[in-house]
Amino acid sequence: MSSLSSSPTSPPSSPSSLSSSSAPAEPAPDRPADDPLARERAHLSGSRAALRAMREDVESLDIRDVTANWVNAEVLARQIDERIKALADLSDTPLFFGRLDYLHSPGADRAEGAEGERFYIGRRHVHDAEGDPMVIDWRAPVSQPFYRASKKDPMDVGLRRRFGYTGGDLTAYEDEHLSDPAEPSGAATTSRLLQQEIERPRVGPMRDIVATIQPEQDEIVRSGLSGTVCVQGGPGTGKTAVGLHRVAYLLYAHRERLARTGTLVIGPNRSFLHYIEQVLPALGELTVQQATVDDLVAQVEVRGADDAATAIVKGDARMAEVLRRALYSHVTMPTGPVVVVRGSRRWRVPAYELEEIVRELLDRGIRYGAAREALPQRIAHAVLVQMERAGEAPDDRVQDAVARNAAVKAAVKAVWPPVDPAKLVLRLLTDADFLAEHADGILTEEERRTLLWARPVRSVKSAKWSAADAVLVDEAADLVERTHSLGHVVLDEAQDLSPMQYRAVGRRCTTGSATVLGDLAQGTTPWATRTWEEALAHLGKSDGLIEELTAGFRVPTDVITYASRLLPHIAPGLAPVASVRENPGFFEIRPAAADADVVTACEELLRNEGSVGLIAADARVPALTEALTAAGLPYLAPGAETTAETRLTLVPASLAKGLEYDYVVLDEPRSVVTGEPDERTGLRRLYVALTRAVSGLIVTHTDPLPDQLS
Repeated sequence: MSSLSSSPTSPPSSPSSLSSSSAPAEPAPDRPADDPLARERAHLSGSRAALRAMREDVESLDIRDVTANWVNAEVLARQIDERIKALADLSDTPLFFGRLDYLHSPGADRAEGAEGERFYIGRRHVHDAEGDPMVIDWRAPVSQPFYRASKKDPMDVGLRRRFGYTGGDLTAYEDEHLSDPAEPSGAATTSRLLQQEIERPRVGPMRDIVATIQPEQDEIVRSGLSGTVCVQGGPGTGKTAVGLHRVAYLLYAHRERLARTGTLVIGPNRSFLHYIEQVLPALGELTVQQATVDDLVAQVEVRGADDAATAIVKGDARMAEVLRRALYSHVTMPTGPVVVVRGSRRWRVPAYELEEIVRELLDRGIRYGAAREALPQRIAHAVLVQMERAGEAPDDRVQDAVARNAAVKAAVKAVWPPVDPAKLVLRLLTDADFLAEHADGILTEEERRTLLWARPVRSVKSAKWSAADAVLVDEAADLVERTHSLGHVVLDEAQDLSPMQYRAVGRRCTTGSATVLGDLAQGTTPWATRTWEEALAHLGKSDGLIEELTAGFRVPTDVITYASRLLPHIAPGLAPVASVRENPGFFEIRPAAADADVVTACEELLRNEGSVGLIAADARVPALTEALTAAGLPYLAPGAETTAETRLTLVPASLAKGLEYDYVVLDEPRSVVTGEPDERTGLRRLYVALTRAVSGLIVTHTDPLPDQLS
């Protein structure tokens, strides 16, 4: 192995199968014309010019002569606008990050002497004026070996090259000669550039990881659209990034289908969604919707809150059967015939025949609203049968007219009345007898008492609905009318969902698939998921594949080792994350006599490059707010985008999940634990807070640390 080129500023190459080179942002005048780094920079310049040309071609399109009407013109104009945005060249984002030199042309006969091809791997496809590719999309099949090829299985790759950037300037490269027999397969292959990219300080929202996807992550990312995948991953394993990149891959591989059916990313809260919202646009995907579960079920205004015991019962999957019973209790069997008068003739459908029609609709198990719409047509059909027997020849128009007959409409209203989902749920929560009738054998008497509201409510609008109530209303609404299904749904931080919330998400992908992301050890709700098998069953995807990510890329070794002391107490069967970071990170436990000491810790960490998060129990936030203000230290709220001027974020522990900061100050771990309803939930909340740091963590405390950390 030899270094291809070097500069005084480049770090020494390690003894491995990697060759590396780095250089200043601009080529030195004395560099030879055939300098590899100079050639790569020239290809980068040419690729950026080609991308600009692609964008200019789209901007110059004249659609006036190709649109039949203003509607088509609007649709086409919007598509062109989205294409222009997707072709944006972000100056501080590398256009390509890798190169593959194949031994043979992909798909060609691998005869001796066959010439291989070279491909540059990047975030999007770029071609020159002749249509020849200058950059290949990372999602293309030909790009896959960049993530999966190894010395044991080189996948016909002779050379894999990684590029290092400073800002938007290409400053280094690193080579792996995967098919060179002279390099022993046991050689260390840790990529210095890969480590630098993983550990690079972060300011602003979450970044994509296309340059650092690992083989086990890539396997999940490229899994097919038809299957549901559940990813169990501890802190720093990249499960969120994997889920987002899977969406990007599926949109690439199944563009037309998902354009029709739609895609959705569901996160735990608005702060989290704001944190991840730039990942997909950076990959050129602008059409993916984002929402919380509360957004999905927002059919009533949420103004109230439940205690933990009540929320657990409302979130139990048994409530689905209670709602189904309560809804279909409105269906009553007919007690008399229906008589339809047409002209001089009277057509009589007897009660027993009406009952047969009603029972047949009930037995089919179709939704309440669909059955109610079908009932008048079934009655009308029974009348038409009598007409045909009498020698008449009625057609479909006659059947529709009979279905609209006043007698038929009156019978339908009496037998199968319309039901408002919110009113149904309201009656269950306020009418003890109604609840007891339909929860008999399902809920205990104590659970029924827990559900009932203490005070009567006059109307749906005046009711103080809770978040769990809104989920019940959504369930009832689906029993009445089918919920629209999307092509693919990504559900992140899924471990905190109740069974009824899983059902609400599952309704949005009944005809599609899902990517479920979470960590059982980070479940911080009283109804937190116990097993992923249960979660997938509630989601309606029992055949989903469960994958586990155990390699930690973001959390430093010392930090994750310390946090893992909690695992035996919060998730005994879960394997701890094994950090693959070469840098152990900065970690310190520091006694604090006053809030000013916490502020001092923040000021110390702000001297480093990158973002800083101050995480504290929710009850401690007001005091720390005063301390930061008194010290003149500016700070942001969770989810707000950090800037070079303001890099500190004050984070209540309840909102820390899913967020990452280069450095973290964790205030009073015992307060984080005692701030939750029970010890296990508190310890899980602490586990989340301990694992938000990418480069360093300072734990400050006045009270003794929890015993589980000793």
